[in-house]
Amino acid sequence: MAAVRLKPVMRVLVAFDKFKDCLSANEACAAALAALRRERPDWTVEVCPFTDGGDGFGSILTAAVQGQRCEATVTGPLGAPVASSFGLIAAGAVPPEARALLGWSDLPASAKVAVVEMAAASGLARVPADRRDPWTTTTVGTGQLIRAAQQAGAVRVVLGVGGSATHDLGLGALSGLGYDFLDRAGHLLHPPYPSTWSRLARIARPPSAALPPVRIACDVTNPLLGANGAAAIYGPQKGLAAADVLRMDAESARIAGLLCAACGAPADLCHEPGAGAAGGLAFGLRVGADAGLVPGGALVAAWVGLERRLALADIVITGEGRFDESSLSGKGPGGLALRARELGKRVHVFAGRVDLPSPPEGIAWHSITPPGTQLAAALAGAAANLDRAVSAVF
Repeated sequence: MAAVRLKPVMRVLVAFDKFKDCLSANEACAAALAALRRERPDWTVEVCPFTDGGDGFGSILTAAVQGQRCEATVTGPLGAPVASSFGLIAAGAVPPEARALLGWSDLPASAKVAVVEMAAASGLARVPADRRDPWTTTTVGTGQLIRAAQQAGAVRVVLGVGGSATHDLGLGALSGLGYDFLDRAGHLLHPPYPSTWSRLARIARPPSAALPPVRIACDVTNPLLGANGAAAIYGPQKGLAAADVLRMDAESARIAGLLCAACGAPADLCHEPGAGAAGGLAFGLRVGADAGLVPGGALVAAWVGLERRLALADIVITGEGRFDESSLSGKGPGGLALRARELGKRVHVFAGRVDLPSPPEGIAWHSITPPGTQLAAALAGAAANLDRAVSAVF
């Protein structure tokens, strides 16, 4: 009897980041999965939503290790209450590689650790486009989430800081953690919006800062100040007028000096790589809460077991809202695509918009938006466009 040759099973890894202002990482993965199940029902598909610290960071990391989601009402970026949440996880559920990156290898397996996502409290997605203005947004809610995680029993906190609506140097978060910000008459500025910084004269540390150690997941390397600093590079994305960049930078320098003086910290911390992340939140928590920075993409990859998943896949499908030269700097979906290519996988990148002339060898990329589509229509139709694009390729 002749031997029966079985058709090999094709294994696909679907690992999208968010499509800004329209699809979460989970929603993008779901759209691609639906298309693959329809076109290639015999393929084995694994879904792994991806993030480098921004929107979805909390839900993705918590779900990856079957953690608990804890609800909390906090102050949103515009000062109104918003419903938010954080993840609570047993340290032993976090993969050893991720614990090592965080410096948590010595934690007992039963110790509780928290995953906090800045965007869930203070994110740009929470601010309507016509109200985006970093002079009038605050990170108070991020500090409140950290405090809520501590009250829930967390002895360590990992904080994702992408997608921020703010440039308050983390003063709002420190306010949520017990710091007081006072004017010359001793009146409390709460929250200390950048629009009120001209009145800020003194910063008072709480009697006991007794916070769990915080690790900030971040791939941004910008310092706080200067031509490559937070105001100059990221302020315009948050609604900062071009004419206000230098003023915001000068005000940031003065406030940074006040905070360093209040905490007995060296003033040159504002020049550290990463200090400008999330409108200076990284700087503020570094000075005021002794937080440390860890590489966001590497942490997420270790946390979700990305290397193992890539090794098992024949085809890797990834993408995000916009794919351009910066996407190939080794971060996010671009870094994932380059790593998959190194491993000899077939790689397809789908994005709302592709601003690159031609793909590197071994990577195919696809713009999902039909030519001539207006932005509003592209955002509203992103899920359907992604479904159609994946169907057309496969």
